[in-house]
Amino acid sequence: MPLIAAALVRTRPLVVVAVALLAAVLAGGPVLAQSQSQTRPADGGDAITPVEEYAKQVEELKKSYPDLSKRIEESAKSIDQMSNVDQAQKEIEELRGIVAGLLGEVSDNGTVSQLGAKALAHARGKLKAIEGDARFKPEEKEFLLDQWRRLITETERATEDLESARKEFADLLRTLQTREDFIDELMQVRRASEALQVIRDLTREIRDASSKLKGLIGGLKPPGV
Repeated sequence: MPLIAAALVRTRPLVVVAVALLAAVLAGGPVLAQSQSQTRPADGGDAITPVEEYAKQVEELKKSYPDLSKRIEESAKSIDQMSNVDQAQKEIEELRGIVAGLLGEVSDNGTVSQLGAKALAHARGKLKAIEGDARFKPEEKEFLLDQWRRLITETERATEDLESARKEFADLLRTLQTREDFIDELMQVRRASEALQVIRDLTREIRDASSKLKGLIGGLKPPGV
């Protein structure tokens, strides 16, 4: 009995296949044909992949065109602005106004020159007031006097440093005023350099778009041709 059961187990797959074939014959449909139709691509199936790939390239190109068009427009505006004579004149006038304002503040009678003098006048006035003030004990008074004397000495030193810095800066500003023409030319050189970079960037983007377009045009043929 065990031998018979083992034989049935070994032959069961064959029995299943035989039953399926018989059922297919009775139903009027070839099983093998259906099986092959499921595993074998349909006629023209090999052409699906190239067509889909081509369609994908078209979509990518369509998406990139608006961006490129926008970059061309932006580049044109940038170069127009960089070569605008009125804009260049406006920039040099703005610089002239800044220099004039600073020079007024650091001139001999300007705001900066008066800062040290005001600070010294205040410290010396406090020292004099403390010397004649009877509200404090002798040791307190002496402590306050020492503090104000120290502050006066340090303020005098700081005022001298400020005055030196003020004069140097004022001289440089005056020199800058006499070199406006040269500065204007330097600013124009800078704008031209920026325009050059815009042209290079746009050239790179157009070449990239051309490369994609060449690939697209090269695909305009049936697969296998």
